[in-house]
Amino acid sequence: MKFFVSPPEKLNFFSPVNLIATWFGAGLLRPASGTWGSLAALPFGVLLFHVGGIKLLIPATILVFAVGVWASAEFAKAQEQADPSSVVVDEVVGQWITLLVSGFTGPAMLMAFLYFRFFDILKPWPIGWIDRNVKGGVGIMLDDVLAGVFAGLACLMTYWIF
Repeated sequence: MKFFVSPPEKLNFFSPVNLIATWFGAGLLRPASGTWGSLAALPFGVLLFHVGGIKLLIPATILVFAVGVWASAEFAKAQEQADPSSVVVDEVVGQWITLLVSGFTGPAMLMAFLYFRFFDILKPWPIGWIDRNVKGGVGIMLDDVLAGVFAGLACLMTYWIF
């Protein structure tokens, strides 16, 4: 089994498109590239939060979403696939959205990670509908944004219950 795949031949490893779309190579790890991308999102999210709080993490999330739309579309074009599994910048944005709600203690981040992976993998409606019907860079990014929102709501419900 391969534990690392190469970026598309049209992109070298250090190209901005590859670095952003694969989140500095995390998406090239196998198996479960989405899980690696979600894990790689955590230290960046924690760092942004500790440097500037949600006043920094919210605009960073919006910026990474916007740049991610571009990078994921370009990566997909180079890979000649609609939604390559190596693209994980979408997981970064979704994970950060969940963190904004869950908080930054160890247990809260674990809960945020698990809920986000749950919704990202299972893709209940309308996440799955967006995944199947919205194309291009926006489609690649948007289903994970919604998975992040659902995961954030699940965190809030967990807090409310416990």
